[in-house]
Amino acid sequence: MKSKVLTAIVSGVLLLSGTFLTGNTVLAGDNGPSGPNYGGNETIKNERLHSYDEMVEFLEKADKRSEALELEVYGQSVQGRDLYLANFGIDEDNPTILFLTQQHGNETLTTEGALQVIKHLTSNGKQVQEILNNVNVLIAPRLNVDGAEGDVNFSLEDYVAGTHTRYNANGVDLNRDHVERNQPETKALHQNVLQKYQPDYMIDLHHQGTQTTLGDTGELVSGSILYPTNENVDPEVREQSKQLGAVVYNAIDSKGYGLISKYPGSNKPTISRNGLALEYGIATLLLEVRGMADHWYEDYVLGQKSNGYLIQQVVTAMEASLKALADGSIQSADTSFWETLPESNYSGE
Repeated sequence: MKSKVLTAIVSGVLLLSGTFLTGNTVLAGDNGPSGPNYGGNETIKNERLHSYDEMVEFLEKADKRSEALELEVYGQSVQGRDLYLANFGIDEDNPTILFLTQQHGNETLTTEGALQVIKHLTSNGKQVQEILNNVNVLIAPRLNVDGAEGDVNFSLEDYVAGTHTRYNANGVDLNRDHVERNQPETKALHQNVLQKYQPDYMIDLHHQGTQTTLGDTGELVSGSILYPTNENVDPEVREQSKQLGAVVYNAIDSKGYGLISKYPGSNKPTISRNGLALEYGIATLLLEVRGMADHWYEDYVLGQKSNGYLIQQVVTAMEASLKALADGSIQSADTSFWETLPESNYSGE
């Protein structure tokens, strides 16, 4: 049993000049894009990440303090947990974007970033109002609520921490279930979110291993991105996806802690990045963030000291997307960078 004591620190978040800065943000010149690794002899600290109950409490409080937010339950998990959607209004004249986090339960920091954006969108600032007046914002935090709790029908004994898993309670990868939709989580997402609200854009937020590098440079990346690569995706949808990627890339690349590669992803339609673009004509973008909270393969697990800048990276991507949609600048985003963006490489053992 490789379980470690779980005691985490994810610092409070300050709102500065309309953007978030976490108190333990790691900038270049300290640990830079690579950040500290899990070395096999340190404590993996996850307990201050929002548990399911804490996430629900957070969402309910946000719902009570904001007239702009309508908190919806759009389905239930295998183990009966409610699935939540933060809905910031539907105006048919505005573009709609969906942010989806934690299809894989061990990919936790994407949800932490999404919760901070929800908090920001429930404030009454001028910047927030400009966004909500011009963009329909949907945030579905933590699709895999059972895997995130470790409440599954199989053993996690061989995991580093033994608390989070990629799979849902039935041992299914939800991001391979977007065609057949046999699992209640993916079925509910399609029926009660995608088909109901018909988003124009979606960012699917994930985590990857810790040893992903920028091509063959040996530099460890803070994240990776990719548009839909299935050959049957409408070329216009693919171009819009590339524009969304350009917005995210430029925002993260401008930060001292950001280093982004091109993710070498599959073209299978069972994956949301491809399947949603194919079936619904949604411009989709995959954002993979460095490191995971738990895994059976130690090379994928990242020490908690990197949490601050990785959460900030998610917030940066989400905020930049909202701004570009609100002011229309996404329409002129230059996608030529995709032609030279180095593909991810792997430097692990």
